[in-house]
Amino acid sequence: MNLAEGVQIVSFGILAAMMIGAALGVVLLSNIVYSAFLLGGVFISMAGLYLLLNADFVAAAQVLIYVGAVNILILFAIMLVNKREDFPKLPKYWIRRGATAVVCAGVFALLSTMVLSTPWAVMPIRATALSSTVQIGEHFFSDFLLPFELVSVLLLMAMVGAILLARRELVPARELLETEQKTDLQLPERPREPVAAIGSTTDKE
Repeated sequence: MNLAEGVQIVSFGILAAMMIGAALGVVLLSNIVYSAFLLGGVFISMAGLYLLLNADFVAAAQVLIYVGAVNILILFAIMLVNKREDFPKLPKYWIRRGATAVVCAGVFALLSTMVLSTPWAVMPIRATALSSTVQIGEHFFSDFLLPFELVSVLLLMAMVGAILLARRELVPARELLETEQKTDLQLPERPREPVAAIGSTTDKE
């Protein structure tokens, strides 16, 4: 993405502010559903940063995999399991919160020191006519064709196994339903007398 330097700086500032704000919302909000939605905002902001770095394939994979699969799976799990109950307050809760704040502050100080001490040299960008997606596709279907096909076969086997595992739970229920339907269509039989009882009555006569 070839943009002017000012546009890149402004876009980077907006995306970074969105990502930091959404990440703080994920940690600080008490409603876990809102935290999961804000996690999707973090992933989308990261995809925008990848676009600024001319990594369009990584940005598309970020949106498709993390937002479209992982985040949606988290939301479904939360909405299926979430019971609208307030968590009971633990004794000495402020100690746990204080320890968590100290650990987070230490990690933030460590990362800030690493960022400030790293020499961020600006490398000249080599302009290419093809995008990264086209180049990766060419490598997939030329140099890495065999591993690509093996991965596709492995994913197909995993999908077939998941379908079989999911259908195995439905087979007994279907058989039970069929037996219930057969018994509903049949007329109840008249109770029969035992043969031994009939024979004893004839002997008495």
